[in-house]
Amino acid sequence: MLELTSTSVRVDDTFAEAFDMRATALIITAPTKRWALQAATTMTGFATSVIACGCEAGVDHALSPRETPDGRPGVRVLMFAVSTSELQRQVQMRVGQCVLTSPGSACYAGLEAGDEKLKVGAAIRFFGDGWQISKKLGSRRFWRVPVMDGEFVCESTAFMTKSAVGGGNLIIMGATPARTLAAAEAAVEAMRAVPDVIMPFPGGIARSGSKLGSKYKGATASTNDAYCPTLKGAVESALDPEIGCVLEIVVDGLTSAAVAAAMRAGLSAILALGPERGALRVGAGNYGGKLGRHHYRLRELPPP
Repeated sequence: MLELTSTSVRVDDTFAEAFDMRATALIITAPTKRWALQAATTMTGFATSVIACGCEAGVDHALSPRETPDGRPGVRVLMFAVSTSELQRQVQMRVGQCVLTSPGSACYAGLEAGDEKLKVGAAIRFFGDGWQISKKLGSRRFWRVPVMDGEFVCESTAFMTKSAVGGGNLIIMGATPARTLAAAEAAVEAMRAVPDVIMPFPGGIARSGSKLGSKYKGATASTNDAYCPTLKGAVESALDPEIGCVLEIVVDGLTSAAVAAAMRAGLSAILALGPERGALRVGAGNYGGKLGRHHYRLRELPPP
């Protein structure tokens, strides 16, 4: 239970509502940390929301050479989608276009077990035009695809879990953009220390929180007007008079426990920063509990 005092940031008595998703993890390595991160960053670009991007993806954490299959610097990437077929499509496209093409890169499975397997090297190998070679080490199969700087080594398959969760969130409200951003940045930094989660929006933060539906035909989502400070006098606002800026953090995790731990870490960081330097109030987005089965009540979050 979070300890709240009269001088602390106000925490709404509400909950974040999140959804079941499919997810996988991939390990990307390269000759240097810089190039491992470059491949991972490119691969996870345009992956903020399944609404328009097909998947939500981001870097989980960096890996030392002692932690990677080939003894080189690496990065673990997490990818989330609403269906197995879409996750398979996104893995194949993003590895093929962003990892295969990156100098010195290699790609390996990042989960040791799961519900199903996705094709990785098994799909990318055809780029070798018949010159690709497979090699099996124990129960794991790898493909070696000739490329112009040598060869691209890629594990044939990667495990996928059906127990992933997407859409955990914190809505951070402050008096000014600078203070609100400071609170959001502190939260994201704390959340990144929690394993098995990503915050898929730019720098982990979204300024354009959305609601379902729109007055325009064909639009599935639109601006969350109840949380737009400039619309206070025109709509039924959820904001207090002193709120001048709102930012949102969305978190996806391989498990529900990971999402809860990340939300707790982020909320604790916001409370520690305090209202004078950061946020005045923290809330969360939900749909009345009708759409997502995972509910994270802010005042009851377990320790990270």
